[in-house]
Amino acid sequence: MSYSCSSRRNSRDRQALRSPQVIILAVADTGVNSSNNINSQASLNANQSPTAAMKVKKGCNSTGVGVPATTEEELLGNTAITPEDVLGLQKITENYLCGPGQNVYSIDFTRFKIRDMETGTVLFEITKPPHTDKAGDKSAIDPNAGRFVRYQFTPAFLRLRQVGATVEFTVGDMPIENFRMIERHYFREKLLKSFDFEFGFCMPSSKNTCEHIYEFPPLSEDVMREMILHPYKTQSDSFYFVDNKLVMHNKADYSYSGGP
Repeated sequence: MSYSCSSRRNSRDRQALRSPQVIILAVADTGVNSSNNINSQASLNANQSPTAAMKVKKGCNSTGVGVPATTEEELLGNTAITPEDVLGLQKITENYLCGPGQNVYSIDFTRFKIRDMETGTVLFEITKPPHTDKAGDKSAIDPNAGRFVRYQFTPAFLRLRQVGATVEFTVGDMPIENFRMIERHYFREKLLKSFDFEFGFCMPSSKNTCEHIYEFPPLSEDVMREMILHPYKTQSDSFYFVDNKLVMHNKADYSYSGGP
């Protein structure tokens, strides 16, 4: 799962996918005490942005049934990409379908938390460190920094049925209507699950918190074994839309072997 996009991508984007700028080590074990969970030591800068009440959203399954099949090559040639376009994709994308410049709403994801809904155990939590303009800061020169996340979980994660993912984000000086995320998970280019979440309305210059409830499909013992034996072959695309137009695209991959 990935949280926190926007022009045709070039060869530098392929390199960015091979060498991710952000790596989150999120080793999950539902049997451990919450004090052993991974937490970021960084904290947010205090700000005066209005804070909206937390929203809890249960995702629906976007199967793409009845949606015409599309290819990454076709979508990269479009001037605008819609939810129906990405629902027609048959495999994980190799490139970003939009560039950072298309995030005209200045949406910035600042905190992430994943918990097991059955036990309430926090599996991991991380906070984005304060922005710095220090010389040599790669995020200041790499437009793709922060768009790729690598997760590391234990095998026990695959047996969870329902997970809550809390995301905190800020928006710029424009209101956001119809903010939507479609997240598609693949293993070896086979679609496992497609999630569809609505964030709702976001006031300008606000801080927002939303918990998305993921209901995972049951997996066979054979599939789980293959996912454990082949780390990072499980991948996801997270597409963010405002008024049905793609504005952000993040990517992630996953290991369930319990180590790097």
